[in-house]
Amino acid sequence: MNYKDLVPDLMDIARRAGAAIMEIYESDADFGVEAKSDDSPLTKADRAANTIICDGLEKLSVGYPIISEENKAVDYEVRKDYKHYWLVDPLDGTKEFIKKNGEFTVNIALVHNQRSVFGVVYAPALDEMYWAAKGEGAHFIKDGKENLLSASSFGMKDGGLRVVCSRSHLNEGTQKFVDELNTPELVAKGSSLKFLILASADAELYPRLAPTMEWDTAAAQIVLEEAGGKVLQAASGEPLVYNKEDLLNPHFIAYGKMAE
Repeated sequence: MNYKDLVPDLMDIARRAGAAIMEIYESDADFGVEAKSDDSPLTKADRAANTIICDGLEKLSVGYPIISEENKAVDYEVRKDYKHYWLVDPLDGTKEFIKKNGEFTVNIALVHNQRSVFGVVYAPALDEMYWAAKGEGAHFIKDGKENLLSASSFGMKDGGLRVVCSRSHLNEGTQKFVDELNTPELVAKGSSLKFLILASADAELYPRLAPTMEWDTAAAQIVLEEAGGKVLQAASGEPLVYNKEDLLNPHFIAYGKMAE
């Protein structure tokens, strides 16, 4: 199939989910915050966006299974045989949403044989749309204008590399990674926007030496890869893969266009 044919429908679904998120973000004093089993927050916006996305995906001409952060987990014995499936985070950056800093996204990825091959990421508070499909480049849409993205070229020994880190804190592993660089500049950003500023050539490195889930990374990974970057497991140097028995990602490092 031509993944590019999915773009109009997927952007429409993401925009509608984003509109539902923004309606709550702008007008609701009570976000209905609950704590999930891992103590991460869940809001009314997560649930509203998830319903819109899942309903939209189910109405597409292609009938693929859906794995979403907010849906009941699909048993591995069932999903291990999936060739294609949708991987969804209806509101990535819920903590950023609650803080009202605008740095949250809608993430919809298509996974084929454990690799992300198509992704749409929409930042509703910024009205920024990103999409990428395998072999079709990375695209950015803002104010009705669409541009191709190309990650920044760099070498690991370069001075002043821009390193994307979590807003919360630097853990020991991340601090060690940063300390080995030549006069790095730290850049704070929330949600999957961490990948996208690499794809946009506004930073070079994003070390994530802390837990993430598969739905946190899949859509933005293909955008960064199509912009010339990489997302590699910290331990093995292999690309992140999906539909593992454990949906927890290994630690990874995302790179712009790194010199060989």
